[in-house]
Amino acid sequence: MLLSEALRVKGDSEVFKIEMNTRIADAATMLTENKIGSLLVVNGNGNIVGIISERDIVGGMIPHGADLHDVPVSELMTSDLIRCTPDDTVLKAMAMMTDLRIRHLPVFEGDELLGIISLGDLVKCRITEVQAEAEAMRQYINS
Repeated sequence: MLLSEALRVKGDSEVFKIEMNTRIADAATMLTENKIGSLLVVNGNGNIVGIISERDIVGGMIPHGADLHDVPVSELMTSDLIRCTPDDTVLKAMAMMTDLRIRHLPVFEGDELLGIISLGDLVKCRITEVQAEAEAMRQYINS
C-alpha cells in the first residue's frame, strides 16, 4: 500500500502546526488537547522549519530541567525534518521510522504538505492488508 492510500484511509487530514517562538507549555497543551504526538513547527512566514514531538519535550528536561513552560519550541524541535512522498510504501515508511527511531512522518508531494502519517497509522494499514491477504488465501483454498 502506498502512503497516498494510507492518508486517504486515515481520513482526518488536519495537520497541526505551531510557531517556533511558542512556549513549550502551549505546545504540550496542543498535543494533549488534540490527542496527537507531534506538531509541525513553522516560522513567522508560515514555512515549515521542523517538528516537535512528545519525545522532544521529554528530552528537553535534560538540559532545561523539569520547568520547560517558557522554553520556546525552537529550542527543542527537530529541525532536520525527515520527509516521505505519497508514492512511498507503508513498508518503506515503517522501515524509516524504525531505523530513525521516529514515530511521525510528514508526507510531501514536492513542496506541498499532504499530511502526517504516524507509526500507529501504518500499523493499522498493515493489519488491514494482512487480514485481506489471509481472507484471499482462505477463499482460494476453499475454491
